[in-house]
Amino acid sequence: MTVHHLNCATMRPAGSVGGRALPSRLVAHCLLVERPEGLLLVDSGLGTADIAHPKRLGQPFRALVGPVLDPAETALARVKALGHEPEEVTDIVLTHLDLDHAGGIGDFPRARVHVFEDELDRATHPPLRERARYVQAQWAHGPQWVRHRVRGEEWFGFDSVTVLGDDVLLVPLRGHTHGHCGVAVRDGDRWLLHAGDAYFFRGEKDTPRRCPPGLRAFQSIVQVDGRARHHNQDRLRDLQSEAHADLSIFSAHDAEELDAFRS
Repeated sequence: MTVHHLNCATMRPAGSVGGRALPSRLVAHCLLVERPEGLLLVDSGLGTADIAHPKRLGQPFRALVGPVLDPAETALARVKALGHEPEEVTDIVLTHLDLDHAGGIGDFPRARVHVFEDELDRATHPPLRERARYVQAQWAHGPQWVRHRVRGEEWFGFDSVTVLGDDVLLVPLRGHTHGHCGVAVRDGDRWLLHAGDAYFFRGEKDTPRRCPPGLRAFQSIVQVDGRARHHNQDRLRDLQSEAHADLSIFSAHDAEELDAFRS
């Protein structure tokens, strides 16, 4: 397989204070995986309809997160820039259904969209507190949902993994949302773990943990289960400290992590 690291939305958060309170640049780190069975996307960033109709993203998101809304950064544009057609994308695997992760699925209506069933149930029937994080219009086209349940496989010490073929796994990392997961992809002789929003800043993998205060506060505000989120961060930190040569861990939004892969 060939794995491409894509930025499918640049964000310029308000109040970054030169990066001291919040990073001055966030990204939507997605993967495009070329497989014999077809192309696979891991997360989808913001879609073309989000760019065309930014009001549907909500004023709080636009004011706080500051999406640049560049059509050239959509997953659709990235796929075409690599010489592929949208119809070649057969599967999309989502870490969760927050609006900056699921926006691009509408640009690939023929693709199967894989997600944990707890996440799909919550996103399609959100309580009042969580309605702003999910944009129902992003899946108004009626995606071919593939619902997955947590099962008893094991991968690098994580007890529950759902397998999508031999080379793509869902790794439950609940806490940011109810059905949040990481997505593990085999890249040659190593594994890549897209940890989604299990953490936001590369320093959160370090011991001791480092994170800009504004970003630390933001994660606490949007979490649904702080105890589970911190527990899974601890597990990822332990995994990072073991320095596995065949494993790379990265989050959805850390720009420097993405830049390192793309360089």
